[in-house]
Amino acid sequence: MGGAFMAAAILARIGSRIGLPTIPLFILAGILLGPNTPGIVLVKDPHDLEMLTALGLVLLLFYLGLEFHMDDLKSGGRRMAVAGGIYLLLNVGAGLGFGFALGWGTSEALVLAGVLGISSSAIVTKILVDLGRIGNGETKPILGIIVIEDIFLAVYLAVLQPVLSGAEGAGEAALQAGKAMAFLLVLATIARFGTKVIGRLFDTRDNELLVISFLGAAVLVAGISEWFGVADAIGAFMVGLMLGSTTSAERIRTLVHPLRDAFGAIFFFGFGLSIDPGDLPSVAAPVALAVLLTIVMNVSAGLAAAKLYGFGALPASNIALTLLARGEFALILATMAATAGLDRRLSPFIAGYVLVLAVLAPLAAGRSHWLARFLPGGKPPGGGAALEPVPGTAGAK
Repeated sequence: MGGAFMAAAILARIGSRIGLPTIPLFILAGILLGPNTPGIVLVKDPHDLEMLTALGLVLLLFYLGLEFHMDDLKSGGRRMAVAGGIYLLLNVGAGLGFGFALGWGTSEALVLAGVLGISSSAIVTKILVDLGRIGNGETKPILGIIVIEDIFLAVYLAVLQPVLSGAEGAGEAALQAGKAMAFLLVLATIARFGTKVIGRLFDTRDNELLVISFLGAAVLVAGISEWFGVADAIGAFMVGLMLGSTTSAERIRTLVHPLRDAFGAIFFFGFGLSIDPGDLPSVAAPVALAVLLTIVMNVSAGLAAAKLYGFGALPASNIALTLLARGEFALILATMAATAGLDRRLSPFIAGYVLVLAVLAPLAAGRSHWLARFLPGGKPPGGGAALEPVPGTAGAK
């Protein structure tokens, strides 16, 4: 574990000197020091860091919930649902069509629909933090789309599991989906009406007690969420959402920063451990086509969301490129596919696809103004005037 932290830190420091984001460097550290590449092997079995990587994901999403205020949900609920629905329709639909076009099988196509359709909450959160865009106006629809995706996941996973396992009967799938949705409804109700009670429970001047309290709550609810068939990350997000409206919110944001950064690095390092570079050449062509398809669908979804919110070309580009990353959920699907005995090409395809977008998304998001110039309204007639930020985008970072 100490070696993992140091390797991630050294590569990130080297990368910062040439302007590279930290996420792909943390992943690269895992690839280079894992069991699938020659040389020094720090971690022989990626499962040895499984609990730590899970904690990293929980803390990343908990912080995201802290930043996503209830007022944003109340004021933008309808637009958020429409933006998220458009994103899912374009990306999940394209993923399903791509899966059938590959001809690997119906179950494989259903898996690829989720792989190509769902963004990485962890990487999106890290991009927003690293680029200082948490306060930007377009960040609200970005976070809203993530919330809609996570709600969709609860139903998607509940329906997909019986399909992959060969279990008969839609009744069992419906029961699992209903249980997941009921739990989400309970969390949403507590977040909506229980803020004052929660605020009193976490009201303490002692920083030590506050850290123990919010960390325990985030991890506990994440674990319970997983038991109910809801992604553990969405449970942590809901806890952050609840605490973000309390009087202790600002202190919690400050105290969670070092925890989020440390275990977030381990999450991406652990992701790198699971990738075997030797499997990638055999699926290079499908990966390239899938990446291109995802970029096109994301740009289309970004333009639709920007129009819905009245944003211009630069916020549309920010939305499209920030949500481009695929990550932890795709890896979960890869594990499920391998367990179910699906096409052996599926796992290396998912690994290569996720790796390319995990590297590309942070780099592209930091240079979103390049894409914005090619979008409608991105370049004034005749000229090279700089793109102006829209109101509420914090200087359009």
